[in-house]
Amino acid sequence: MTGELNEAVASAQAGDEDAFRFLYRSLQPGLLRYLTALVGADAEDVASETWLQISRDLPSFTGGEFRAWTVTIARNRAMDHLRRLRRRPSLPVPVQALSELAGDADTAERAGETIGTEAALALIATLPPREAEAVLLRAVVGLDAESAGRVLGRRPGAVRTAAHRGLRRLAAMMDRQDPAPPSAAADDATPPRPRNGRSRPAPRPEAADG
Repeated sequence: MTGELNEAVASAQAGDEDAFRFLYRSLQPGLLRYLTALVGADAEDVASETWLQISRDLPSFTGGEFRAWTVTIARNRAMDHLRRLRRRPSLPVPVQALSELAGDADTAERAGETIGTEAALALIATLPPREAEAVLLRAVVGLDAESAGRVLGRRPGAVRTAAHRGLRRLAAMMDRQDPAPPSAAADDATPPRPRNGRSRPAPRPEAADG
């Protein structure tokens, strides 16, 4: 995918409209989910501002991770939007494909298989902002730790740590929301009902000797 993006970027810089449409179709879904995490219902408007700037600044793009470059623009537009509205970001975003994040492989695989869209809407909103954004950039947008660190202005190790902690919190929350089903032993402990439909009286305790 990276090779295709690089080729499309070069063609779009040369004025190929089809190449620019390919870039839009490839990046817009993840970009929109990320922006929804930052600005909620205003994500479409901020995404439009983002793509306007991308089209304007594309000739000056000189290389590097194009996906990270677009996310940086999107994040800057989102922060400007939030400053204008004087409100904090919300995090109502489905988390998809939590594999390949820093942390225990089993935990990531379990989270990716277990967490659903509706559950994620509630769970991601409870994560600390740094952890939530690290998980979003890596899982939703698909950036590696180095690229995500450049977007956030943080060290790659800090991004990995935040993503790892976010995953652990998500796994713990899923455990609390998924209690174990009643055991078969508990069902077996129920005494059988007599065939005549009447319960047998409980046996009287034997008198103690002496």
